[in-house]
Amino acid sequence: MAEKVAAGGAGVQVSPVRVAVVQFEPRVGVENLRANALAVEERLLAAADGGAGLIVLPELSTTGYVFENRAEAYAHSEPVPGGRSLRMFERVARDRRVYVVGNVVEESAGRLYDTAVLVGPDGYIGRYRKTHLWDAEKLWFTPGDEGYQVFDTPIGRIGLLVCWDIWFPETARIVTQLGADIICIPTGWVWTPPPLYDENGVCMAAHLTYTAAHVNGVFIATADRIGQERGVGFMGNSLIASTTGWPIDRIAGPDEDTIIYADIDLAAARTAPIWNQLNDLHRDRRTDLYDRMLGYRGAAALSR
Repeated sequence: MAEKVAAGGAGVQVSPVRVAVVQFEPRVGVENLRANALAVEERLLAAADGGAGLIVLPELSTTGYVFENRAEAYAHSEPVPGGRSLRMFERVARDRRVYVVGNVVEESAGRLYDTAVLVGPDGYIGRYRKTHLWDAEKLWFTPGDEGYQVFDTPIGRIGLLVCWDIWFPETARIVTQLGADIICIPTGWVWTPPPLYDENGVCMAAHLTYTAAHVNGVFIATADRIGQERGVGFMGNSLIASTTGWPIDRIAGPDEDTIIYADIDLAAARTAPIWNQLNDLHRDRRTDLYDRMLGYRGAAALSR
């Protein structure tokens, strides 16, 4: 497949950014909240020192994941915006002039949500409440009720999903149709029935991630956690997928405490669907046979 010319002309980068995905091991328990916050802040600063302009954190990176009961889940919760994790994300984003995608236990009107948040140099931008809940998450969280959306920022159009969402092809397709240049996905991929990894050490969730990037012509950045927590194991394999689907740089190992980087031009996603003179991933969709937005009733699509 021929390389695409960046939007704006040959050799011109319209929205260059270094993306970073953080992989580490947070720990559940209110006694660990401060240590988790310090670990997250340390890695945000390290990513910013590494030149990152957009940093993605794992799912529930400031709280840990495996709650024992609803009371414990509530004890880890915070409002969005204004909560303790958000204030830390905002401080780093302001001081280092970066964009941060985090994920927290959000409490709102007595309900809990597994919520991805986006903050930037000027503060809080928006949130996405996870719409597909995995296993015991259904005992603590309410499925997201605000739909899918894309946030227009100076560095590009940023869409958000969370973990299990990537198993549903409608989610990445809808967020792409809404105009995303990149989809940022905080994840906590847990061990599933074996084999856990293929012969190259890559888990199924990572394969799903770069398949979604390929079939939608969109960048996807997934940040997973590692370790074991109360009998639940996590997969690692954080990655940044190109618009062709292939990982940029490398896929993180199953047990690595690391940061993966990729230098990309986010605007390139807007020409990536055009594969050749006769095919375009989005133009070729048979919307005469199915709804343009797969029946979605949320935000209006941004112009591509």
